[in-house]
Amino acid sequence: MVRYRRKTAGPPWPGKRGSHIMGYDVAFTKRCFPARVGLIDELAARNESFRDLCYDFATAEEVRLAWETASGPEKDERHAESVELVDCLRTEIEAALDDAAVVPFQRRRT
Repeated sequence: MVRYRRKTAGPPWPGKRGSHIMGYDVAFTKRCFPARVGLIDELAARNESFRDLCYDFATAEEVRLAWETASGPEKDERHAESVELVDCLRTEIEAALDDAAVVPFQRRRT
C-alpha cells in the first residue's frame, strides 16, 4: 500500500494551497460511509492510525478532484494514480471499520 506523505512545502497537486487543518476531521469518511458514522466517530476518538487514514483519504480525494480538472501532459496519468489511491484507502477504511465492528466472544469458564 502506497501512502502519500509530502515533507516539503506546498501541495503535490495543481491549484491548491494547504486546505487541510491538522487534527481529526473525519467528515469525508463519514460522507462515504453514512451508515457507519457512529463507528467512525468511536474509532477516530481512540485510534490515531485510523485518524491518519481518514486524513489521507480526504487528502487523496482532494488530489483526485484537482487532477480531474487540471490540464497538462501528465493530467491523465496523475488522475488515474489518484483514483487508485482513493480506492485503496477506501478499502483500508472499510477493513478497519469491519475489524472494529467485530465483538469478540468471551470464553466459557468450565
